[in-house]
Amino acid sequence: MKNEAPFDLILLGGGHAHCAVLTDWIANGVPAQRAALVSPAPHLRYSGMVPGWIAGQYPADAGLVDVRALALQAGITFIEDRCIAIDPVANAVMTEASGVLRFANCSIDTGGVGKAAKLLGDDARLIDVRPIDGLVERLEAAGSPENVTVIGGGAGGVELAFALNNRPSDEPQAIALITGKAGLLPDFARGPREMVRRELEMQEIAVFESDAVLTDGTLQMGDDPQTSADDPLKSAEILVASLGSGAPDWPASGGLEVDENGFIAVDKFQRSISHSHIFAVGDVASRQDIHVPRSGVHAVHAGPLLAANLRLVLSGEEPRRSYRPRKFSLYILSTANEEAIAVYGPVATKAEWAADLKAWIDKRWLASYAKLTQDM
Repeated sequence: MKNEAPFDLILLGGGHAHCAVLTDWIANGVPAQRAALVSPAPHLRYSGMVPGWIAGQYPADAGLVDVRALALQAGITFIEDRCIAIDPVANAVMTEASGVLRFANCSIDTGGVGKAAKLLGDDARLIDVRPIDGLVERLEAAGSPENVTVIGGGAGGVELAFALNNRPSDEPQAIALITGKAGLLPDFARGPREMVRRELEMQEIAVFESDAVLTDGTLQMGDDPQTSADDPLKSAEILVASLGSGAPDWPASGGLEVDENGFIAVDKFQRSISHSHIFAVGDVASRQDIHVPRSGVHAVHAGPLLAANLRLVLSGEEPRRSYRPRKFSLYILSTANEEAIAVYGPVATKAEWAADLKAWIDKRWLASYAKLTQDM
């Protein structure tokens, strides 16, 4: 792509926060003469509905946000491409297909990258949840394996274990969950952890609270590298890893200030602490003033405030809006058997209404974007 003049603003990545920015621009106009969205895919797949697809509750194309249509509806350029490098001094990003794209301002919402192979070791059976589209494609290709091990004891790993245990199949199946040494749901209060543990036991999902490593095709657990996993794990046909986001290499190698884990270091306005004309949000970013967990719910809530700050910056003013997470956020963990566990801080309850509420929230959120582009 030949770029004769710099963009006033490039939105790099079609994540949750940038969807909110595009929504603001559709409603209130684009605050720049030349703006572009650069995304490796025309759709954002909402990860919250992937467990429902696995369990046969949704079709594979459910949970897609048409970010290309949102960009076009806002009246900006859409470039289907992937960033591979950034030069924050020369104000340029390098993409796989389009080459160099220059900008005056840039906002980054590309998400993190998978880190399963780096942490566990390489294995043909290993499927990382990131990128989420890759997870869907590989699970589709895997068919209906009888023995599956999920690695990762956070909310994502727990929901995947429940979903895989309830996927449509005529064959008997064995699901195991390896949580890591930190244990089951380490960031949750004791009450919700115990409720989830009881549900795992009820569904006969084996839980192993230790670290794991892949060595020469063998899944091993515990501190002793010679100690192999129990028999159900030895026979696992696929290993689904839900280990959180890793940082891509290109922000640090391009010269952006990053934290100790390689995520872009940003201030309370989501602005790079080293290059004030660059913003970053979501899994690729790391707030330096407060701790914000890497969770889609926080990216969704930060999006409108990012939109307001970008509008201010593009009009020559300083950003003023800052996202501060509430003490507790509502998490609804699907058990994939027509129920869900609703968690709010130390309080948890399991009920059918919780599953209905989760479905209503997810569908309403997707419908809000579909409505913006329904006439296209």
